[in-house]
Amino acid sequence: MKKHTQSPYESSKVSYKPSGIEWLGGGGGKIPTHWEVKPLQAIFNQRNEQNNNLEFQTILSLVKDVGVIPYEEKGNVGNKAKDDLQGYKIARVNDLVLNKMNAVIGSLGVSKYDGLVSPIYLVLYIENPNYLIAYYSYLFQTKSIQKFLRKFAYGIMEIRESIDYLEFKKMFLPIPPLQEQKEIAEFLDKKCEKIQNYINKKQKLITLLQEKKQALINQAVTKGLNPNIESKNSGIEYLGLIPHHWEVKKLKILFSLGNGLNITKQDFVSYGIPCVSYGEIHSKYPCRLDTSIHKLPYVSETYLADKPQSLLTKGDFVFADTSEDIEGSGNFTSIQSYVPVFAGYHTIILKPKTSEINDLYFSFLFDSFGIRSQIRKEVCGVKVFSITKSILKEIQCLLPPLQEQKEIAAFLDSKVAQIDSVIEKTKKQIELIKEYKNTLINEAVCGRVACSRDFSPTAQNDKMKSGFSLTLKMTKRKANKRK
Repeated sequence: MKKHTQSPYESSKVSYKPSGIEWLGGGGGKIPTHWEVKPLQAIFNQRNEQNNNLEFQTILSLVKDVGVIPYEEKGNVGNKAKDDLQGYKIARVNDLVLNKMNAVIGSLGVSKYDGLVSPIYLVLYIENPNYLIAYYSYLFQTKSIQKFLRKFAYGIMEIRESIDYLEFKKMFLPIPPLQEQKEIAEFLDKKCEKIQNYINKKQKLITLLQEKKQALINQAVTKGLNPNIESKNSGIEYLGLIPHHWEVKKLKILFSLGNGLNITKQDFVSYGIPCVSYGEIHSKYPCRLDTSIHKLPYVSETYLADKPQSLLTKGDFVFADTSEDIEGSGNFTSIQSYVPVFAGYHTIILKPKTSEINDLYFSFLFDSFGIRSQIRKEVCGVKVFSITKSILKEIQCLLPPLQEQKEIAAFLDSKVAQIDSVIEKTKKQIELIKEYKNTLINEAVCGRVACSRDFSPTAQNDKMKSGFSLTLKMTKRKANKRK
């Protein structure tokens, strides 16, 4: 059996020196004494190959926190004509690819493919066998180095700042001996694989919980709470059998429809009337909005006199009229408080015409498969999917007696809250382990972690448990300090 030679930093006697590397942090950014420091241009070469001879046909894309993937895996449709491919830049296997416009927020990665990338991408490669791309791939994943990239960026928006390569190539990087580069990369490969497996399991759990929640909502708003009730055919493809005493009415019979304010972000002011636009509906406050606790931008109070028809109150609904994907078609929020709020740009307003409507029941009904399926069947668009008032007016809605609406709403409110609580806890677990991963990578690439070659399942499980526990404690302490 080959004897393992211990790396210098595996010993408790390892000594450190100030590296002078700014992004490594306080105290001079200490690294092991025997490591070197060189500028990026001494390690990487820039690849500026153009696809003039159509050597490659595969277009690659760079996705934040994912890396370099074939363009079609992003979910986009449509292929580029061959003539267009000449304008692309070539990236080869093991090239480091950075989106110069988004590198400061982590849009970079090592390519596993030969292919083509956008001309705005920066493509770097290593030629010297003493430098290992696997090690430097992890180095560039650290949040500290991504934050430091802003020093070489220019532009008017933080997330769209472009990297100035002439300055970027002068950035100093640590250089461990080749064997230690290999050991660090090998160590992180094993650790990150286990972490990713953990994350995948948690994400699968979230998906299952979301499916369970959706099934619960669909069952309650189409069948009611009494499984023994007599049924009748609804006459609607997506709804099937419904309780015999329920009614089916078009949305235009139950609600009056209107438009939100015709404004832009430039119309927002520092204080005034809260305003909810399609962005908040899609990403912040889906299904329910309580303006007494949820933060929104403001518009001028002059709209109270000029556009009173766009003012919302408790029990009203507001739909986003555009979506970037078909899944988002039908996204809405319901107003849960009496604090006045305006519907903003790209929105459609629904106001109840009758007192026989329970807003909480309808918030579950609008989120059900039956309603969303009707909307998705009618929306139009390719890159952006649009919903019109005409589409919404014709939506078929299930209308139980008011008391039954209240009972269904109370039942779902309780059950859904329980499921959502588990989902939120699981998401926090994922965030915690991601924090642990970031810390682990940062410490390892700087030579501050003993990268033992003991990768047995037992040893690694013990280390993972210890790391998870430590991260949880550290995060809780941080949270307490914030309070």
